[in-house]
Amino acid sequence: MGDLWYLDLLEAGRRIKARSLSSAEVTRTLLERIERLDPELRSYATVSAELALAQAQEADREIARGVHRGPLHGVPIAVKDLCRTRGIVTAFGMPLYRDYVPDHDATVVARLRAAGAVLLGKLQMTEGAFSAHHPSIAPPVNPWSAAHWSGVSSSGSGVATAAGLCYGALGSDTLGSIRFPSTVNGLTGLKPTWGRVSRAGAFALAETMDHIGPMARSAADAAALLSAIAGPDPDDPTAAHVPVPDYLEEIDAGVEGVRIGIDRDLIAAGADADMARASEGAAEVLQRLGAEIRELSFPPPDGIARDAVLLCAAEAAAAHEDTYPARAAEYGPVLARLLDLGRELDGRTIARIHQRRGEFRGRLEALFEEVDLVLMPAMNEAAPTVESFLARQHDPDARYARIRFTAPFDMTGHPALTLPGGMTGTGVPVGFQLIGPPFEEALLLAAGHAFQQATDWHRRRPPLAAG
Repeated sequence: MGDLWYLDLLEAGRRIKARSLSSAEVTRTLLERIERLDPELRSYATVSAELALAQAQEADREIARGVHRGPLHGVPIAVKDLCRTRGIVTAFGMPLYRDYVPDHDATVVARLRAAGAVLLGKLQMTEGAFSAHHPSIAPPVNPWSAAHWSGVSSSGSGVATAAGLCYGALGSDTLGSIRFPSTVNGLTGLKPTWGRVSRAGAFALAETMDHIGPMARSAADAAALLSAIAGPDPDDPTAAHVPVPDYLEEIDAGVEGVRIGIDRDLIAAGADADMARASEGAAEVLQRLGAEIRELSFPPPDGIARDAVLLCAAEAAAAHEDTYPARAAEYGPVLARLLDLGRELDGRTIARIHQRRGEFRGRLEALFEEVDLVLMPAMNEAAPTVESFLARQHDPDARYARIRFTAPFDMTGHPALTLPGGMTGTGVPVGFQLIGPPFEEALLLAAGHAFQQATDWHRRRPPLAAG
């Protein structure tokens, strides 16, 4: 079957639709690859092989009858274990829930089923979607380099998609958890506008900052996944009643005349050389493609990043109040510290955070009167090692530095697209991000697609590619 596992999601779907490949044979091939490689990569929390094969066979039968549900029909994907799945263990990265089997699907899972996607399983994640895996869970391994960080909290989603163990995945992002693993695993990750995608049936970390979105190997593949899951939902009153564009229909719009802002002083002050180089290289490519690159002064992000951690702590304490501190012994130390912090915060502190949040959002909205998109690094540091990450895990300054380019947009709800844009000297991917106005995912995806038509960073594969 060659490198079948590294086909674009859309290409796999086209071949399945044309019946030059069957969904069943593609699914078996990926299940065999998971069985062969995942004992070392550890990206899956649960593999739903029996369900996947049944869904694949049904997809083949439907397509043979002339029934086609769209670009995901018959394509094997996987979802972060944050999302409830009917009849399949959903543990949220927490041993506390190791035996929990939901009787219903999260809305995003139900929508993927309706689109005909094949569910290979549930992807490993940090405890409760915060910044560390539970001590009893071995973290997923970066397929580019086992010595390097695989990202949090959607760690399994990043590893599995990069390693060819699924064609695309869902992750979630509260402080950067789609964008970190997408960056270090060489993926395209989209944090949609808050409210663009329903959160019904997904375990909460921080209700007002949680976003569910696609992680894929290209902007076009991410567009297909977003099209399947976006839109209002009666089970989630916060899901926006805003029309969902045909993202694939608009993917070739290009960037001619698009105004893209960049704050080079901010980047120089807060990102390492690899990250700065990737952002500058992206600006050069986008300018060649017709975009207008404009210098801008971005609102200082460090204060809002610190506020994001405090607000996350308070909202997480509310989300866990049924089990914490009553079952504190079953929690890992990192999440427990966050919940303790959240329980200590008073109402005045939270009120001031919301005031500053509104002010920052207003400054950002004003910025989008001058530009259409903002370009900046996806992280402060390219390719941290596992050793260095763990050594600084309890250092607040290191945490704030890591989220300074991501958390502000979780606080404001603006959409952000992370794209591969280079490699470090040690052979690990480097990414950058584009941020857009609310509900302008189509513009972001078109810009990302244009960049990827002109570069090959997203086509690079980890050294286990022949495995």
